[in-house]
Amino acid sequence: MWDPGKYLAFADHRSRPFHELVARVGATAPRRVVDLGCGPGNLTASLAQRWPSAVVEALDSSPEMVSAARARGVDARVGDVASWEPEPDTDVVVTNAVLQWVPGHEDLLRQWVRALPSGAWLAMQVPGNFSGPSHELVRSLVDASWPALRGLLRPSPVLDPVGYAEVLDGCAVDAWETTYLQRLEGEDAVLEWITGTALRPIRAALDDGEWAAFRGRLAPLLREAYPRRADGTTWFPFRRVFAVARVP
Repeated sequence: MWDPGKYLAFADHRSRPFHELVARVGATAPRRVVDLGCGPGNLTASLAQRWPSAVVEALDSSPEMVSAARARGVDARVGDVASWEPEPDTDVVVTNAVLQWVPGHEDLLRQWVRALPSGAWLAMQVPGNFSGPSHELVRSLVDASWPALRGLLRPSPVLDPVGYAEVLDGCAVDAWETTYLQRLEGEDAVLEWITGTALRPIRAALDDGEWAAFRGRLAPLLREAYPRRADGTTWFPFRRVFAVARVP
């Protein structure tokens, strides 16, 4: 289950890649704009502001996230990104920090490009930090003490920019990566960050006592890898991979 409150605790850091992604979309008057994996809807609203004449379609697999988006006035619905099909008037598709959860999403991107009308824009961003200490330490801890959880951890499920440019071959593609040096505040800030995303499947698999034990083991490992600075903040490097494609 997704926790909108936990996810929004780092809203500024999570929103910056979205805005930098959408800034590369050159659509001027799209008929329909789709946000696949809209989350709590705080970013979907900016799409409606940029393209006020467009129909804005929002989709997320989490009922909790859809409820939060609807509370913000976003016309969101519960649905599976993997089974979504574009309407004939879909001129912009945005999927931000979603496809890393979808096995085989490379084929999904190819399907969307074939189904979208000529001149449509497809913009995607995925986290690319699966080899970072935050993820490596989780895998090591699971291997050592919670082997039953191994199936919940994914090897790097995303490509690099060249990989996505190849997947979107035939389109006009702008692909790049950025490593953000995020300044997080609070105690165990990196643990709190990954609790809202990467650790979600593990949290769902453990009862409250087991989860407390898991966090208790992981917290000091993350503190060592990401030491808290004298002013109480923590530097957290975070790599993200982007691609924007224009359908021929």
